[in-house]
Amino acid sequence: MRSYTTSVLAHLFGILAIILLLVWLLHYREGIEYDSDNPLRVFNVHPLLMFLGFIFFAGQAIMAYHTVPGEWQTQRLIHVTLHLIAIVLGIVGICAVFRFHDMVNLEDVYSLHSWIGIATFCLFGVQWLLGLAFMFRGSRAERAGVAPWHIAGGRALLYMAICAALTGLMERFTMLKPHQSESRLINFLGLAILVFGIFVDITVSLAHFGS
Repeated sequence: MRSYTTSVLAHLFGILAIILLLVWLLHYREGIEYDSDNPLRVFNVHPLLMFLGFIFFAGQAIMAYHTVPGEWQTQRLIHVTLHLIAIVLGIVGICAVFRFHDMVNLEDVYSLHSWIGIATFCLFGVQWLLGLAFMFRGSRAERAGVAPWHIAGGRALLYMAICAALTGLMERFTMLKPHQSESRLINFLGLAILVFGIFVDITVSLAHFGS
């Protein structure tokens, strides 16, 4: 019952983060468009897709075994599919920021945010591929042995993605020097992202203890 409550709270904070992110990008930061001639609109594709893929959908995938009704095979399919969607969104999001850097003549992969982000993306892909390999080729004993490491790795990657998001927000905040109302929105957005991740992690922890 407690894991159900925390999963509801995770969804609420996840939806809140999406709303705050859209308000920030559409109202304060000129909108979202990958093929735009405006580099800021191109850049805004990056935070939107990276959050949706590697934090929101990844969090949903982590909770799928505890929140999706139905057979274990159905939960596993949703888990794998959500992670695949995250990877696709991540590819587009990374392409968007590289395109933005080309448009404004900025160096690529120069900040702590980008280092954490690239590492998270690469490890996320490795985790997904290894999960597929053991799901289709591993024996039941091998899957049981790998499962704790897979679960721990997924939770660690979620927090890495959150670290990337928060350092990205701080980097953007420093570059833009926004006025007071926008800076408060950015702060609340960062808190909503962090609390979402915390409740996802708590949901999984409580579910494993049978709560």
